[in-house]
Amino acid sequence: MIHSPTSRSNKNCEGFSRRDCLQLGLGGLLGGGLVGALQATTLASGSGESTPVRRQADSCILIWMDGGPSHYETFDPKPEAPAEIRGEFGTIETKTPGMRFSEILPNLANISDSLAIVRSIRHDQGNHGAGNHYMMTGAPPRIPVGCGAFVSFHPSLGSVVSHQLGAPHGIPAYFSIPNMSRSGGPNFLGSRFAPFVVPDDPNSQSFRVRDVTLPSGLGDQRFSQRQLIRQQIDQMLRINHEAAGDPTLAADEFFQQGLQLISSSEAQAAFDIHREPESIRDKYGRNSFGQRALLARRLVSAGVPFVTLYHGGWDHHSDIFSSFKTKVPPFEATIAALIEDLKEQGMLERTMVIALGEFGRTPKVNSRGGRDHWSNAMSVMFAGGGTPGGQVIGATDRQGYAATERILSPENFVSTVYRKLGIDPEQILYTPQGRPTHLVSDETAIAELMG
Repeated sequence: MIHSPTSRSNKNCEGFSRRDCLQLGLGGLLGGGLVGALQATTLASGSGESTPVRRQADSCILIWMDGGPSHYETFDPKPEAPAEIRGEFGTIETKTPGMRFSEILPNLANISDSLAIVRSIRHDQGNHGAGNHYMMTGAPPRIPVGCGAFVSFHPSLGSVVSHQLGAPHGIPAYFSIPNMSRSGGPNFLGSRFAPFVVPDDPNSQSFRVRDVTLPSGLGDQRFSQRQLIRQQIDQMLRINHEAAGDPTLAADEFFQQGLQLISSSEAQAAFDIHREPESIRDKYGRNSFGQRALLARRLVSAGVPFVTLYHGGWDHHSDIFSSFKTKVPPFEATIAALIEDLKEQGMLERTMVIALGEFGRTPKVNSRGGRDHWSNAMSVMFAGGGTPGGQVIGATDRQGYAATERILSPENFVSTVYRKLGIDPEQILYTPQGRPTHLVSDETAIAELMG
């Protein structure tokens, strides 16, 4: 069951729904949104010198489980712990000897040889705002922030990838579907490296990506006439202002890229999910998340280097077990289908798939049948992009209170993603004011994931 955007299950404990997040779409046909998003295909100047990094992956699909998924009920079950800690679910064997998952993840258990599970990331930011920022950027907030804060002290993973890699054919380099995580923005890199948000539901028969096709009622002839009028206006502007260096003229290049996106059959094909065989669509799941995951695969096939799949409703302070019984089966079946499809398409070796949230959940089930925020332990799933599968990295103690073996940080996680994509995490970026900023303060990648 995939809940509607207004469902309580898509909100965290502060009551923020996914509709509350900033949605930077492409705007109107002649509006600034399209121009701004397409600017992400041009690298910003002012980056510091960086060391060449061997690139293992061309793209990343990051599945953001907003609210903080329980490690007990997913990838780090504790069957020998007391009942109030281990919870209601049993465990199952996976395809990998010695690796066990919660019983509610049978499809992922069947492809465990393609997965690497990190069980030992921990940090000290136990609220949504700070935890989201830390895991999305690799930088802890510089000042204390509230649980419901939308904070941006550092560029997000997707924005940095957009800044560093760009994308071919005028397609935006960074997508976030169906909305942007609260710390998923570009910060000082600027709005042109913000995500292209696709809020509409690709499970709908009428699905179309807004503002990248001609508006209803605007035919090819009228569109050509509007282009001609704009060209004439541009010519007059150039005559009057070019000598003065009018900065508004600099947007013209990106406007032309916008026209290219609208008129390019190759670009339009990437968005047209209805071209997929019915059998593939069924495999992903005929629900909103399933079809969004399929759209993400189509985007990386077209050369987009970073896609965030936002999936809310993981803040289970109450009724965690009944919620998991309806929420998890279609969700994990879709992730397994995505990984298998990428493998069948010959794309998995060059495409990372990562699933995580901002933290784990408390060891003891509370009086409301839920688990609360817990940043001492969390699990992160990796697949593809040169990641050796069939392994578990690190461990928590016998009752899952804290990471105790191979303790890792959000910086290690983010540096791993950057290195796999050929981005040097040691480099210095410069703000518009010329201030130097480390991309990541600890550039050490997780060696076991690097292959």
